[in-house]
Amino acid sequence: MIKNMEIKNTNFKGAIVHPNALVDSSAELHDGVSIASGAIIGPKVVIDSGTQIGPNAVIEGKTKIGKNNKVFPNVFIGLEPQDLKYKGASTEVIIGDNNTFRECVTINKATDEGEKTIIGNNNLLMAYTHIGHNCEIGNGIVLSNSVQVAGHVTVEDNAIIGGCLGIHQFVHVGYLAMIGGMTRVDRDVPPFCLAEGHPGRLRGLNRVGIKRSGLMKNKDFDLKLLQNTWNLLFKSNGVISISLEIAMKEKLDFSSSKLCNFLKDSISNKRRGPMPSINL
Repeated sequence: MIKNMEIKNTNFKGAIVHPNALVDSSAELHDGVSIASGAIIGPKVVIDSGTQIGPNAVIEGKTKIGKNNKVFPNVFIGLEPQDLKYKGASTEVIIGDNNTFRECVTINKATDEGEKTIIGNNNLLMAYTHIGHNCEIGNGIVLSNSVQVAGHVTVEDNAIIGGCLGIHQFVHVGYLAMIGGMTRVDRDVPPFCLAEGHPGRLRGLNRVGIKRSGLMKNKDFDLKLLQNTWNLLFKSNGVISISLEIAMKEKLDFSSSKLCNFLKDSISNKRRGPMPSINL
């Protein structure tokens, strides 16, 4: 927790700090930052212009928060990881621009020296979401209420994750994936895919998400080809590694290539492997 703070409740480069907030004098607050009553901002914290910190929020450690973020009441960012391996390293939390962190969100810093927990831009983290140590959260992502993300998880851009679920450590969620509420997410969820259930299973392509994303207007995007590639990978009776070899020999567009490359990494690297399909 915060120790030996030197309190200075005044404006920092045009920031507005409530008299009942506690802000360390070494914190860096840029123009247009507002700090509400009861908030605590520790040393080494940097908050860029236009970001709003709500009542009783705590921002601690080596944390950098970008522009125009909205931090609602009782949010905790940059506290020590819930990791028994943590030995006091001065690790980081890096947060981009235009994010919304609703009530009681928690974001832990990384575990070992030189490591980071990273949140990108334009994300919505709903109430009681937890982001564990060493996670990498991309851009344009929605994490619904009470999503619990364990350490070392990666979530790619534009993924939508339903409420009241846990994501196992080291899981990788792909671009434009959709995960239904209360799903048990203990395997990688490939890009463009829809996952649901307990245990979690792939149900098909996230067609609604694809249509809403505007990809259908891209002349280089072929939904029929993507569906055929998905069928080969997840609906055939063969081993997925063999199906993947066959698929990668075909002429693929960027979306089918993205799906295949994700699966190749999921199978070959030190990851948890892809979530199986309900059809197998």
